[in-house]
Amino acid sequence: MYVLIALGLTLVYGVMRIPNFAHGEYYLFGAYTTYFSISILNLPAPLAILAAAVVGLVFGALIEKVTFGPLRKRNKGDWVMNTFLVAAGIQLIIQNSALYFLGAEFRGVQALWQGNIKIGVYNITVDRAVAFGIAMMAVLVFWIFLKRTRTGNAILSVAEHETGAMLMGVQIDKIHTLTYALSCMLAALAGGALISITPAYPTMGLQPLYAAWFVVILVGLGNLQAVLAGGFIVGLVEVAATYWLGAAWQNAVSLSVIVLVLIFKPSGLFGRKAKV
Repeated sequence: MYVLIALGLTLVYGVMRIPNFAHGEYYLFGAYTTYFSISILNLPAPLAILAAAVVGLVFGALIEKVTFGPLRKRNKGDWVMNTFLVAAGIQLIIQNSALYFLGAEFRGVQALWQGNIKIGVYNITVDRAVAFGIAMMAVLVFWIFLKRTRTGNAILSVAEHETGAMLMGVQIDKIHTLTYALSCMLAALAGGALISITPAYPTMGLQPLYAAWFVVILVGLGNLQAVLAGGFIVGLVEVAATYWLGAAWQNAVSLSVIVLVLIFKPSGLFGRKAKV
């Protein structure tokens, strides 16, 4: 979950310079889509999760076209601050819309896949194992897309130098829309894959959003290559904090680690300086 959400978050910042504080709400889209696909449409779990990814992709493209696209054309001030305010507004709109139309109750499914996997003395539910497999497969496919396709190369070139990419014929507006849509798809995929573990409710996007920002700050803003390692580091820190100190200390320990990183290595553990 952390890797998928942080990958989309750092992609949007690296390509579009948007600190997307609405990113957790696309995780919410994925969770609700999977829940309704299974409980109402009776779709099998793989199709329900696929539907979550598609919904995230479509809503991401629409929201970018309606909000950030027009803002870029009219922006004359601090782009980062303006996009932060827009993203915060999108977050509030989506949260309150979900609360108004869907209610505050938790909506989840008992299990997407039945059974347990025994590894030594440990039992792991198939749901968790499959969610892990989906995450790793999505990261692999996405990385191949970025590195091996012309569209992926165009996204990376815009992240590296937008003006240079424009001079080489890259259509910046289309790349921005696609980048934002793909980042939302990754978050929605995470929400859908974990619906049996984390039920859907209106403010469910906050915790994964915070965790994703922990990852992004830990590895360095815009550093796509290090997101996988950062996701595992944050996950292990939280698990260790929960095991040794209790669940109430989970965020406190993560924040303490982030503060130490910012004090001693402001550009992140992997040393890439953020672009402004």
